[in-house]
Amino acid sequence: MTPLSRELLIINKRGLHARASAKFVQMVENFDAAITVSKDGMTVGGTSIMGLMMLAASPGSSVVVSASGSQAAEALDALDQLIQNKFGEECELGRVHINI
Repeated sequence: MTPLSRELLIINKRGLHARASAKFVQMVENFDAAITVSKDGMTVGGTSIMGLMMLAASPGSSVVVSASGSQAAEALDALDQLIQNKFGEECELGRVHINI
């Protein structure tokens, strides 16, 4: 079976940082699919938080997500949605701490 691939644009404010990478890995683990992520000639496993962070995918950059396995299409759709939803970060912007 040929792997499916999709180019995805990173649009959240901090790029593929630690929390975003952790959310990506959590999403990948929900599917029966092998996921890889590539950027600028470097490819890492979709279950490696450190690997994803090493891609240094900043806002405005693109990554290619490839998936193979029985749930490859579903996994790609879910990861696309996660990235389009900015990893849920926009909902977290309301938390502000002020020290007086």
